[in-house]
Amino acid sequence: MPRRSWLFVPGASETKLDKAATAGADVVVIDLEDSVPPESKDKARAMARQWLVTHRTQVLDSHRFARWVRINGLDTPFWREDLIAVIGTQPQGIMLPKATGTEQLQTLSAELYEQEQRAGLPTNSTRIVPLAGETPASALTIPSYVEATLPRLAGLTWGAEDLASAIGATRKRDEAGNWTGVFAAVRANVLLTAHARGVLAIDTLHEKFKDSEALERIARASAADGFDGMLAIHPAQIPVINEAFTPSPEKLAEARAIIETFAANPGAGAVSFAGRMIDQPHLAQAKRLLEADA
Repeated sequence: MPRRSWLFVPGASETKLDKAATAGADVVVIDLEDSVPPESKDKARAMARQWLVTHRTQVLDSHRFARWVRINGLDTPFWREDLIAVIGTQPQGIMLPKATGTEQLQTLSAELYEQEQRAGLPTNSTRIVPLAGETPASALTIPSYVEATLPRLAGLTWGAEDLASAIGATRKRDEAGNWTGVFAAVRANVLLTAHARGVLAIDTLHEKFKDSEALERIARASAADGFDGMLAIHPAQIPVINEAFTPSPEKLAEARAIIETFAANPGAGAVSFAGRMIDQPHLAQAKRLLEADA
């Protein structure tokens, strides 16, 4: 199942929750964190739970989507109550904001284990994606995810807005629309670490949701750079992101042909294909492309 688009939906907004399942996102992330003020946390938990129960089958109008929840950070008094409210509905995963490093993920994993046991769910059935690099200290820990024992880790993503606030940056992109130094470095670390770990690399969101032209350029660049998907904050962004991260029929046909060529030459480290020499990295990339499209 593709994981191209990850749509944040405010947990306390009935209107937005009602539209979430029909947005076409591959992953719907019910947000209990930034979009929900403290006085509305209980209401958001109840509404999130009801939405997750209603859409337990994860299919609407022939479109399959995964159900995730962004809880509050582990440095707040809210996160355990968030988990208690939603784990029984069997969400596919939990997104952890403002993750400070692998120790926090291990803390979250231990709590998930206890709650899975109480709910009668299989161990490690609830996956985790941390929002990494939202503070200077956490940005420096990103490579540590490669070697850490984190069986629940499903992917890595990052947040530019919180990082900009933390370092006092007045811009994130230059005049040409490219990420400036610090943000480009954090993004590259997330991308490399995710691939080194063998998990999803999910690019950050584009906050100007009405600027579809810029989003198309950014999403296509993200896919070309090697990301598997991208965060979204508005349903209007979903078709643009999905298209950018969907391989063309020509690319898929080429990937199948590469796999067939290697299959016809067992044991070969490199083979001739379409007038050029290709080797094992090309084979691995072809397999990854087809797996992501399945």
